Amino acid sequence: LFTSFSLMNLATSMALTSHGYMGNNYMMMMCAMTMLYSMSLWFKDMMAESTYLGDHTLAVKKGLMQGFLLFVVSEMLMFVSLFWAYLHSALNPSVELGMQWPPAGMEAMSAAELPLLNTMMLLASGVTITFAHHALINGNRKNTLYGFLYSTLLMVMFVGCQGLEYKFAPFTISDSVYGSTFFSATGLHGLHMIMLAVMLALC
Repeated sequence: LFTSFSLMNLATSMALTSHGYMGNNYMMMMCAMTMLYSMSLWFKDMMAESTYLGDHTLAVKKGLMQGFLLFVVSEMLMFVSLFWAYLHSALNPSVELGMQWPPAGMEAMSAAELPLLNTMMLLASGVTITFAHHALINGNRKNTLYGFLYSTLLMVMFVGCQGLEYKFAPFTISDSVYGSTFFSATGLHGLHMIMLAVMLALC
């Protein structure tokens, strides 16, 4: 219940702040902190239940696996819809876009600069988390912690570079479908990286 109210208040405060109804970000930050606090309590309880309390029976594990699988499928479909919107507009640009992609009068971001660095960091974090996973399977706690640490650092650096990319982008989210699909897809991905970095830091 506490987490639900935190999420609802976070979404409401973000909407009010973005539309200029709130003059500061204090409410949004407070809601984000309460959500992170409730997440940490939830993770602590899950770890306790799954280890020394022994509450995770085979039926519970099966239910958790099915729930996680449905979550992954819903995430995949969300990203598919964003890519669909981008490709639909890119492969068949309308008259309003000037019959070209990127739209007429819009400067595209060079893929060989900051986006390339972000891609390298993302791939490197995939390598380090895979290293941590294999170390965990083999019971090597030290290498698991190193893998988690390097992955978390790479994700934080990725999010920082994503912020720089947004700051210096020659277009905004309101600049036609090009800006809205770019910022929606990359923003959602950046949000996932932030949540994953928080989860790894809590582990």
